Amino acid sequence: MTTLKKELSLYGLIMIAIGSCIGSGIFMTPSQIAGHLPSPLLILLVWGIGGIVTLTGALTFAELGGMFPEAGGVYVYLKEAYGEIFGFLYGWAYLLVICTGAIAALSITFAKYLGFLVPLNKKETLAVAVSAIIVATIINILRVKAGEIFSNVFTGLKLIGITAVILIGLFMGNSGVMLTRPVSTVPSGNFAVVFGLALIGVLWSYGGWQHASFVAGETKNARRTVPRAMIIGSLVVAVVYLLTNLAYLFLLPVHKIAGAESLAAEAVSTVIPFGGILIACIIAISVFGTVGIYTLSAPRIYYAMAHDGLFFKKLASVHPRFRTPVSAIVTQSTWAIILLLFWGTFEDLITYVVFIDWIFFGLTALSIYVFRYKRKEADRPYKTLGYPITPIIFITITGFFVTNTLIEKPKQAWVGLIFMSIGVLFFYFFKRRVKKSY
Repeated sequence: MTTLKKELSLYGLIMIAIGSCIGSGIFMTPSQIAGHLPSPLLILLVWGIGGIVTLTGALTFAELGGMFPEAGGVYVYLKEAYGEIFGFLYGWAYLLVICTGAIAALSITFAKYLGFLVPLNKKETLAVAVSAIIVATIINILRVKAGEIFSNVFTGLKLIGITAVILIGLFMGNSGVMLTRPVSTVPSGNFAVVFGLALIGVLWSYGGWQHASFVAGETKNARRTVPRAMIIGSLVVAVVYLLTNLAYLFLLPVHKIAGAESLAAEAVSTVIPFGGILIACIIAISVFGTVGIYTLSAPRIYYAMAHDGLFFKKLASVHPRFRTPVSAIVTQSTWAIILLLFWGTFEDLITYVVFIDWIFFGLTALSIYVFRYKRKEADRPYKTLGYPITPIIFITITGFFVTNTLIEKPKQAWVGLIFMSIGVLFFYFFKRRVKKSY
């Protein structure tokens, strides 16, 4: 049987963790967050809390990554802790909503920012978006090393671009801009509720560092490399996001941030007349790079599920020459293109996608206590720093976020839950098929 090839290095895995986080979120969500929290300090606070959530999550997931150095990541952790149905539902959601919806949204965002440079009509925008998915798919089919190089190059470019935004804001901006217009220090309405709504955009932007665990089966010395990649990647992202938001606040007052449609471009344009063109290029590169990373990492979940007999058998096939899960990659990209052509945007789905995604995050973090009870000490090459407090912090904030979203955004939340219930039916269909094969 053809197996996955172990080619990914620590640097490549760190770039996957960072690149999966830093996509379009940091360019799109700050305006939304400023609309909920009309105070510079509260804006920085919510992004800081997002960083704490990310770091505590990475520290917790790092122990799991060390215990299970195989393809699939979170899918494997959930399956081993709670049973096959939990792992299946995670992969089900990832294929049909979370990852494919994100790829569709990212590709259309890439096309729109490219349209800022070269005017495109609606059909041309869709054609460019579809082309971006196809190109990313081909690159990741050819060889996992090609996917790593793709990830390294585009993640490196986007970090250079974001660094430019940070330096422009901090050194050419003015800290006094933060105070140019009086803003309320406490948002209207219930503070906890509004803060929770602001977290939707923050957690959407921070999500992605766990992608490093998905490709553990193709990573050199995975027991050490995967934990280190998730921790280092989450730290870099947290610092970058805080500095980027500080740069925005140095360039634009909060009320203008809240009303900005192209925040990064508008912010840089205040000190550099042609800054909007530069930022459009940066965002296009960033988003396209993230499309490539998602196309590389997530199909390993479906590969692992199919390998276990819990998904369509074809998704477990590995290309005999390139040794990549070609069927899983093509299936994911095909569905992403379908979503793109029929929906056109991912904006209306973000809330319930994040809602479902973070339910699984909370369950995954909780599994560390299950494994501490079930597995021997020798099975843990890495131990979570600050255990048991670190996982508790992550689980508590995640629980607050999920509960607040369910109360304040019931339509999106319940649609996501109904979707998951359909997945239960498919799980038992695949289970029955596996039993018949014996």
